[in-house]
Amino acid sequence: MQQILQKYAHLLVNYCVSLQPGQRVYINSTTLAEPLVREVYREALRAGGIPMVSIDFRDQGLILLEEGNAEQLNFVDPLYAMAMQEFEAYIFIRAPFYSISPKTVPLEKQQLYGKARAPYSKIYSERTAMLDMKRNLCEYPTIAHAQNAAMTLEEYADFIFNACCLYEENPAEKWRELSRFQQQIVDVLNTKDQMQYKGDGIDISFKVKDRIWINSDGKTNMPSGEVYTAPIEDSINGSIHFAYPSMYMGQEVEGITLWVKDGRVEKWEAKKGKSLLDSIFAIDGARYFGEVAIGTNTRIQRPVKNILYDEKIGGTVHMAVGQTYLQCGGKNQSSIHWDMIADMKNGGEIYADGEKIYDSGKFLFV
Repeated sequence: MQQILQKYAHLLVNYCVSLQPGQRVYINSTTLAEPLVREVYREALRAGGIPMVSIDFRDQGLILLEEGNAEQLNFVDPLYAMAMQEFEAYIFIRAPFYSISPKTVPLEKQQLYGKARAPYSKIYSERTAMLDMKRNLCEYPTIAHAQNAAMTLEEYADFIFNACCLYEENPAEKWRELSRFQQQIVDVLNTKDQMQYKGDGIDISFKVKDRIWINSDGKTNMPSGEVYTAPIEDSINGSIHFAYPSMYMGQEVEGITLWVKDGRVEKWEAKKGKSLLDSIFAIDGARYFGEVAIGTNTRIQRPVKNILYDEKIGGTVHMAVGQTYLQCGGKNQSSIHWDMIADMKNGGEIYADGEKIYDSGKFLFV
């Protein structure tokens, strides 16, 4: 385990955020991830960087929301504020205590807390879009997410480490290989206009002319393995069935089907969790799409109800309702961003400007 964590830390610091001497990096996680945080801190120092660490203990946020008054909820951690505005790099290591929040707190308190931090979230989005801040989202294995995946903690740790190529002698080189492969894909997609996904319960089209397809090669997410862009907002028409289960806001949803006209979700169904969809689609901007994407990570072959991994599954596509990616040229704004995943491995097809470029999980031109 110690050797794996050292390789993980080396990958995060030197490949994912490419920390340079004198650059400040904000490292955020929970006490559960202390073994990995320690190694990332060590590796950041070796790289000549200036690491600053913020670690949450169990129920810290919940206690604040339960007990905090307006003044306390409005207070923003100065280190967090400074990091979002000034630091050159940010590593967020997810290590949750729970898969579902054990308590419900008053909505008005959640809104107050979120409103105070919204300006810094906006700065973060703008800086990362302009490549003014390097960031990486990754995960340390905990029981909460292992249970969601129906795995033991040891099995889930093995799943994470394999997905991140940490069993390879040189993990960074494996990610560079994937980057070269995906670059061939985005080079083609960035010349296209009309796209269409077709498959079992899937027949949906959208336009992407002058939008930018991104090669997601582990620099912003670890693991990664996807190409994505922001569709032209009013160009989406058709229907799509998302066969894979999804976790959002601590609730599980299965069997989602969406019907879309001129970019707007007009109708929706779900085998499980439809009430969550009802509430989400009442939020401003949530009925329009912020992302379309194709998963390419063949090391991930089953859903684990964790979007960091599920959206990268090789042989899948996903679409996200809500907030767009500014770096892709998208314009839709919303307080939510929900990725929904569809299987393409059994007869799924992708067409670009009328030409079939993808069949049953594989691109036909690379």
